[in-house]
Amino acid sequence: MDYRKTNAPASTVTRDMMELCADTGNVYETVAIIGKRSNQISVEIKSDLSKKLQEFASYNDNLEEVFENREQIEISRYYEKLPKATLIASQEYLEGKVYYRNPAKEKEKLQ
Repeated sequence: MDYRKTNAPASTVTRDMMELCADTGNVYETVAIIGKRSNQISVEIKSDLSKKLQEFASYNDNLEEVFENREQIEISRYYEKLPKATLIASQEYLEGKVYYRNPAKEKEKLQ
C-alpha cells in the first residue's frame, strides 16, 4: 500500500465502534488488528524518511560548517503533513485492504 496515495483523513475522526468491529465481532480484536497494521505503516514511513534524509546527511565534524538544507526541510515538512499511521490503518481496515487471521479461531473451527 502506498501511504502517500491514501484517502485517509489528515485529522482525527470519531468512528462507530460497533460498525468498525462488525467483521471480527470483537472490539479489542479489531483494535489489535488496526494497531499492528499501524505499526507496520509507521516503520515503513520511518525507513523511507530516513533513507531520503540520509542522502543529505553531512558527516563533517566541524560545527562552523553546519547549514540549513532546504531540500531536507521540505522532505521533513512533507512527511509531517501525511496522515498519521493509525488513521491510514483505520482507513485500510474499513476499505477491506487489511488481511488478518486469528489462528485460535481457525483451530476452533477445525475441531
